[in-house]
Amino acid sequence: MHTKNNEAIKQVLKQFGDKYFIEDVVNKSKVIQDLDGYDAPLLEAFITNETIKNNFTIDITGNVVMQTNKLIDLFEADEYWQDSYTKYSKKIGLTAGGKFIDESTDVVLDFPYKDTVLKASMSKEDTDKDDLRPDEPFLNEVIAKEEIDVLLDKKILVNAKKYDENGVHDIDSFDENDNLIMKGNNLLALHTLKEKYAGKVKLIYIDPPYNTGNDGFNYNDRFNHSTWLTFIKNRLEVAYSLLGQDGFIFVQCDDNEQAYLKVLMDETFGRNNFINVITVKTKIGGVSGSSEGKSIRDATEFINVFAKNKEHVSINRVNTLTPLYQHIQQYVSEGKSWKYTSIITELSGRKFLKEVGEYKFYSYDKFESKSVATFAKENNMTEEEVYTQHADKIFRTTNAQSSVRQTVINETVNEDFEVVELEYYPIKGKNKNKLTKILYKNPNRNMFMFLSDVAPIIDGQAYYTESMTTLWEDIQYNNLSKEGEVDFTNGKKPEALIKRVIELSTDEEDIVLDFFMGSGTTQAVAHKMNRRYIGVEQMDYINKTTVPRIQKVIKGEQNGISKDVDWQGGGSFVYVELMEKNRGFLTSIQNAETTTELQDVFTFMLEEAEIDFRVDLEKVKETLFEKSLSEQKKTLIKIIDKNQLYYNYSEIDDQNVRDLISDNDYSFNKSFYSEGDE
Repeated sequence: MHTKNNEAIKQVLKQFGDKYFIEDVVNKSKVIQDLDGYDAPLLEAFITNETIKNNFTIDITGNVVMQTNKLIDLFEADEYWQDSYTKYSKKIGLTAGGKFIDESTDVVLDFPYKDTVLKASMSKEDTDKDDLRPDEPFLNEVIAKEEIDVLLDKKILVNAKKYDENGVHDIDSFDENDNLIMKGNNLLALHTLKEKYAGKVKLIYIDPPYNTGNDGFNYNDRFNHSTWLTFIKNRLEVAYSLLGQDGFIFVQCDDNEQAYLKVLMDETFGRNNFINVITVKTKIGGVSGSSEGKSIRDATEFINVFAKNKEHVSINRVNTLTPLYQHIQQYVSEGKSWKYTSIITELSGRKFLKEVGEYKFYSYDKFESKSVATFAKENNMTEEEVYTQHADKIFRTTNAQSSVRQTVINETVNEDFEVVELEYYPIKGKNKNKLTKILYKNPNRNMFMFLSDVAPIIDGQAYYTESMTTLWEDIQYNNLSKEGEVDFTNGKKPEALIKRVIELSTDEEDIVLDFFMGSGTTQAVAHKMNRRYIGVEQMDYINKTTVPRIQKVIKGEQNGISKDVDWQGGGSFVYVELMEKNRGFLTSIQNAETTTELQDVFTFMLEEAEIDFRVDLEKVKETLFEKSLSEQKKTLIKIIDKNQLYYNYSEIDDQNVRDLISDNDYSFNKSFYSEGDE
């Protein structure tokens, strides 16, 4: 593979004649021997080559030091010299320090192509026809460093628009408080965002392709195992830089890659920053497994939760809701004792007793209660009806010790009454600064606990609240295709799921990022919950499905979580696209109907397109038009550099590029990259 580093090394070695060559083939063992022996002429030649100096030296207090270990690693591995792959061409396993687990107990994930960057077309963007789809190169982080730097450089942004309650508007500037939706390859988009948003994102939630082999989904969901790991690794690494120190990342997948994803995230975020794996019930289970009876039926997915820095994060308290009577029946069926079994039938004769500091005391002269079962029978009601309609009167008592209860005992020790009431404003806790009333029953001043405190009534239905666990069985996955008033049948996540993730990890005005937007569920929920958000999506449906969905949210759409959060509409977001470069040539190639049209495309490509650096262009010129039209298209598609599908921001002032950008978009870029005043 002819990368810039590869060519630079050959140029240096040729300065020594045949010393490092055997019939024009590099004698790698001789090079390694001289590097290992710190051969002065060879090191001097390497250091004086600017390309090698930039990539294989470090500066230590003004002294240039050659990193001979990197060069030796490069020459020791055939794969490094022959192409852009990694040192393990056929292996995958768990390793530590380059050794497999039978040699060490400190385990990390290793896999082919690990030290590479894969842009990874998410949309089969090169073509929709398998026979015309080109191979995408893995770029090695050492050999192809300069190519990677160009690939990951920030991109020009075009078609900038703002969507709000009044419609769509062209814009020429960007406010950091704006919500942002970006169309383009998500790896390149993340690097475009990195400088502006590094350390500012509170939550990243992603639902990437699961590597299932099922290509019915629009994403390329057919990555082989090692390629998928590389694809995810590249994105997790830049995602890490975007998170703030108090930030979280939630990554959802099924059991196909779950174990490997967890280890990969351990490596990227640190095992010490692991929070939980959440299990989400997504399907109703069945009796059997696969059609061949070789597995148990899959009914769950998993969300890996990590912190950027566990010492700086705090998970918000979130409760789950279960229909009250359903919860009671389940509780009893498990052999547990349900304690909310009494109901107050009379509480009267309230009198003021005294005021002590911030506390006011009242007494009740008459108190009566019955069992829920007796009350239901006497009033011709079912127990479920009693629990639903009278949760504010159903109680249990507890003698749990607290400073407040001790105050009640001390201040009413000589009083004779059925029930005493304490009224005050707590200075901390969930009822901070709210008027709070607590009842205590004689003779032991046991505290009343009412069912209504843990069982709110929602739309006439009583629900039992419990602290959330890592098992999420209560989220409805059925009938999601129309949620958000958009039809998106594959991969859509419930708004209720994303709401819970956002509740757990963020507060209002925090930034939420999802770079696998899909239909835009994360952004829709974040918008309704008053969080700022960034979304990235490459697929063309972004303008047919995703953007229209968020527009409907702005207009007050009432599906999903809208009623739960009392959503009334409003807000805005900015939409931009990464400026396409070679992708336009791909479209022209695919649309060409004759050899003459294709020749015109090829001529233009030679002037303007970025050609894959591995291609022998002269050979292509000589043989291209000897082939059939279909073969010509295949060839031209394969020679285009798939890692140069967008224009870099560094090119924005080149005249040929500047002519392609509107004045509004030019000003928007300067504003986005904070160069407006320069």
